[in-house]
Amino acid sequence: MMRAKLIPLFFFLALTLIVPFSAAYHVGVNYGTVANNLPPPHQVVNFIKTKTNINHVKIFDTNPNILAAFSNITGMSLTVTVPNSDIPSLSKLPKARSWLSDHLLPFLPATSIRYIAVGNEVIATSDKKLIAHLLPAMESLTLALNLANVTGISVSTPHSLGVLSGSSDPPSSGMFRKGYDKSIFAPILDFHNRTKSPFMVNPYPFFGFRPETLNYALFNTNDAVFFDPVTKLNYTNMFDAQLDAVSSAMKRLGYGDVDIVVAETGWPSAGEPNQTGVGLDYAAAYNGNLIKHVNSGKGTPLMPNRVFETYIFSLFNENLKPSASEQNFGLFKPDFTPVNDVGIMKTDQVTKHPSLEKWCVQ
Repeated sequence: MMRAKLIPLFFFLALTLIVPFSAAYHVGVNYGTVANNLPPPHQVVNFIKTKTNINHVKIFDTNPNILAAFSNITGMSLTVTVPNSDIPSLSKLPKARSWLSDHLLPFLPATSIRYIAVGNEVIATSDKKLIAHLLPAMESLTLALNLANVTGISVSTPHSLGVLSGSSDPPSSGMFRKGYDKSIFAPILDFHNRTKSPFMVNPYPFFGFRPETLNYALFNTNDAVFFDPVTKLNYTNMFDAQLDAVSSAMKRLGYGDVDIVVAETGWPSAGEPNQTGVGLDYAAAYNGNLIKHVNSGKGTPLMPNRVFETYIFSLFNENLKPSASEQNFGLFKPDFTPVNDVGIMKTDQVTKHPSLEKWCVQ
């Protein structure tokens, strides 16, 4: 089905570096800390602020040192995460209010918090207790925020694409897994609709490509690679197809107007020996092209002209992750050296960094 020839990756890297940023920058980053060699949070925040165009950051906990480091940083927002293990207790309002008082209120309003992510990929755990308490915890935290007179913070939860049924191809056939659609996702989407909060998803074309669809996964072709016979729409990249499958599933339940936030997506720069599609050039191509695509405001075939707030995974390589590829999703090494520049450095930083100059000279 793949008709595109492999397009030189340096061409896309060069474009990534010379195309100016739009004023509206919609790409953030996941700041993971599963490592023993990362710089202290205040250095990380200063680096993000002074050297990059990143203005949205997502963390996987409520680390007080990180929350404090982000205080009084103009134009930068933070997403914090409730651990999966805390979800059952937070389904009760007193516990939700206590959690809020202990973890967030001391840092407000100095630290700008945009979202509270309740757990991460909870449905994928298949833990019936966690799944049963997920929406009640989201409801309790929302009420706790209201009772504390806190505004501007939305509550959501990120989902893997495993929440879709195996028949979600083509994108127009997207649907949530049978048994979860009406009992789990309809109430969750109703919550998002009522609270004007986004539905968060973690699309990873890296986990869905085959050797013949590598360019399609990397945004490395403008050719129509996939045709949806129902909508008569063409797809040039897998990211759009994955988001449109999610949108189709939401529409089937009557919630097509709920906003979508891409809570995680990325590509590893290294992995196991001979692992297909893994390497510096592949990671640079995916992340660089993703940023341009998201910031273009083009949207997807089913959702044209929509902008999706998108968080790349991840800020740093994390050396305590369990596999080689998981350790190498970072945009930066722990010493702040870019693994490869994908268009998030401020303009003057590109020309000053010697490791990037080879991509700038054509």
